[in-house]
Amino acid sequence: MSRAKEVVITCKAAICWGVGKGVTVEEIQVDPPKATEVRVKMLCSSVCHTDISSLQGFPHNQFPLALGHEGIGVVESVGDEITNLKEGDFIIPTYVGECEECENCVSGKTNLCLTHPVRLNGLMPDNTSRLSVQGQRLYHVLSCATWSEYVVVDVNYLLKVDPAINLAHASFISCGFSTGYGACWKEAVVETGSTVAVFGLGAVGLGAISGAKMMGASKIIGVDKNELKKEKGEAFGMTHFINTNDSNKSASDLVKELTGIGVDYCIECTGVASMFTESVEATKMGTGKTIAVGITAELVVPFGLLAIVFGRTIKGSVFGGLKAKSDLSVIAHKCQKQEFPLEELFTHEVPLVDINKAFELLKQLDCVKVVIKM
Repeated sequence: MSRAKEVVITCKAAICWGVGKGVTVEEIQVDPPKATEVRVKMLCSSVCHTDISSLQGFPHNQFPLALGHEGIGVVESVGDEITNLKEGDFIIPTYVGECEECENCVSGKTNLCLTHPVRLNGLMPDNTSRLSVQGQRLYHVLSCATWSEYVVVDVNYLLKVDPAINLAHASFISCGFSTGYGACWKEAVVETGSTVAVFGLGAVGLGAISGAKMMGASKIIGVDKNELKKEKGEAFGMTHFINTNDSNKSASDLVKELTGIGVDYCIECTGVASMFTESVEATKMGTGKTIAVGITAELVVPFGLLAIVFGRTIKGSVFGGLKAKSDLSVIAHKCQKQEFPLEELFTHEVPLVDINKAFELLKQLDCVKVVIKM
């Protein structure tokens, strides 16, 4: 087992120096891992919408910022107390931990571990950083920074995967796709024969469609303003498509036209302020349930109270309610058995040095996921 080599690695990483400053690829220094940490050589990464929000100061306003949170890598060295990973193991970084012992982990009601919580201050669990640039401390978005050739991650935010897994697909399931899939599987717990609407058909929304199909939903309605998403949605199991640009009516009214009284479940994946009320209104009065998955840098949004006064519920969700070990491992296994058409997500690829091109590609109507070659 390769214990932490007391060497600082110099490598390239995508950095943002402040809100509105743009992204540059810089040489950074990556310290050796501490006792419960692992240093990882990133093999492949991808772009998630949260990465764009991070440039606007979400979830924290700490800069300079080393970017990226989706990806797959190989263990370069491990800290002194690590027994479950060794050099050469393939891992997916997560931002949700799972101790299996705290009140939340044993409750069966939530994936939000109290021992290893979501890191929202851009630092390691001991509130320090292993990354620096030009002598300055670097922060990361969540548990680590995957748009870097090397990174250090606390072992409680890693999932070991089979080295034979498709690298790009593994990157997709490290956040976006799995978040949507889990929203139907673990948060909504969609019932066989029920109806589901998914707002926003990016990687998260397509994951939600896949999850609804797996759970046995009878009608799966995709809602988007991009006609090119119709074909993508159908590949994952969507039965009906609503293009909101084709009508002057609200999204909720269009869903009700298809279903009569609304859907049993709605998965809101856009994070667009006006869509929160719409996603709740799209569900059945008295029993409808909406899972709010999408989030942007706009953290306070107007909400129509009448939507929930009439017995509907809205539930927030982090990582689709998935537990990092027990649930994400199931998705990784399905990914390896090619149970999801994840190649449909892979639309563009850029090398790390051209990271700014990725942001331009995301504006194209045919773009779903941009893969970053390390």
